[in-house]
Amino acid sequence: MTATVNNDSISDALARLAAVIESRLPARGGDPEKSYVARLLHKGPDAFLKKIGEEATEVVMAAKDADHGGDRSKIVNEVADLWFHTMVALAHYGFSPADVTAELERREGTSGIEEKALRKVKAREAEAPND
Repeated sequence: MTATVNNDSISDALARLAAVIESRLPARGGDPEKSYVARLLHKGPDAFLKKIGEEATEVVMAAKDADHGGDRSKIVNEVADLWFHTMVALAHYGFSPADVTAELERREGTSGIEEKALRKVKAREAEAPND
């Protein structure tokens, strides 16, 4: 079953969650004894990056299980965990969901194949020695 939510509601929910996560940053006094997010941030990138990897794997496993009669709702649960942990990473590196949305909007209307090819060209240009 797919929930119907308008875009403003999605943006608001992500913005509220981002604000909570940002409030747990060490620089903002996040207490690792009282907050899971503050604990992850206090431990540093290895902790939350490991969680991102674990959650991404769990999304894949939930999807594969769903393809074989498993509980489809687990996909949503695991994606929520993945999004949450990626939002922790975004906050650590000084970004927000709005930055991701802006990048997706920039890509809108561009073929994924074209986007990938353009990134390869830019990478080659960056590696080329300056004359």
